[in-house]
Amino acid sequence: MSINEYAKELKAALAQYPNFPKEGVLFEDFLPIFRSPQLFQKLIDAFKMHLAEAFPETKIDYLVGLESRGFLFGPSLALAIGAGFVPVRKAGKLPGQVVKTTYVKEYEEDVFEMQVDSIPVGATVVVVDDILATGGSAGAAGDLIKQLGATILEFIFVMELDFLKGREKLQAPVFTLLQGQEEALGN
Repeated sequence: MSINEYAKELKAALAQYPNFPKEGVLFEDFLPIFRSPQLFQKLIDAFKMHLAEAFPETKIDYLVGLESRGFLFGPSLALAIGAGFVPVRKAGKLPGQVVKTTYVKEYEEDVFEMQVDSIPVGATVVVVDDILATGGSAGAAGDLIKQLGATILEFIFVMELDFLKGREKLQAPVFTLLQGQEEALGN
């Protein structure tokens, strides 16, 4: 199967919830993919295929997954490509010494952390998460990775809300598996 064939099948499995979590938002829930071992495997295979095509000569040392949905498929994908998995967590959830960064969410600030010894200087990293919206959380993860001295090869997402232009805030190229929403509901 091609990446596009995988994407078409995965997109068909999404559940849509208009006006959730607030008016004007079409929430596309990718959790139904995880109910089917076959679809979950196709999600992993599609990302694995993309990474092999995008970085044929480059060893990806680590996948960095954002709390919390990046944790759902990040470790499985890391295992599939022979990379380590490193989580980015919200403040206060990681033991030991951490690096921190603050980022702006819709109406408030939040803090992300990574353990200082989680990624060695010079390592190659791909950041994974479920959805790219404003780019705030993914950009914060990128800041943490840069603080640790690693190289970000790419940010990969299941979906993207194109109209929020989040990719413009990120420190490396972006790959989105499923075609995202180009505008908000009612536009």
